[in-house]
Amino acid sequence: QSTWGHKSQMSAVEASLSCPGYAGFVGHMGVTAAIVLGCAGSAYGTAAASAGISTVGSRRPAIVMRSLIPVVMAGIVGIYGLIVAIILASSMDPKAYPAANAFIDLGAGLAVGLAGVAAGTAIGIAGDSGVRAYAREPRVYVTMILILIFAEALGLYGLIVGIVMNGQKASSGTFKCVYS
Repeated sequence: QSTWGHKSQMSAVEASLSCPGYAGFVGHMGVTAAIVLGCAGSAYGTAAASAGISTVGSRRPAIVMRSLIPVVMAGIVGIYGLIVAIILASSMDPKAYPAANAFIDLGAGLAVGLAGVAAGTAIGIAGDSGVRAYAREPRVYVTMILILIFAEALGLYGLIVGIVMNGQKASSGTFKCVYS
């Protein structure tokens, strides 16, 4: 690097905060992973639980409204992905976006997205089976709700990790980008 005709060495801190051209792509892939994978988990959970609700609704229409709990909980998983995607996208500064921040954003997006897939899958399978069991035996309703709460917690863990990871990034006022 040459600054005003003088040779200077890039420090380790400056090297770790370099802003390569691909940083924006990597960071935006984190945003994409958060929303796409979170919504994929939400969609699977909704579809799987809806199969049980449809079966139950044709036999016992009176319990359909109480059977919608798994679908509502699956929808919340998609909201977790949306929240993290918005947080990540709004914290990107195109003038000062180092590679380290980009990879943290990718990790945060993958954390919430993959946790959303896991939670959506668990909610869908447990919701389908739980609604069918509830149609046969009403006493299992509370048990079904508890199982769904623990399945939903998986998505919440991803949300928390994504937010914590976002807080670990170097703030744009604390460094100067070294474009490579």
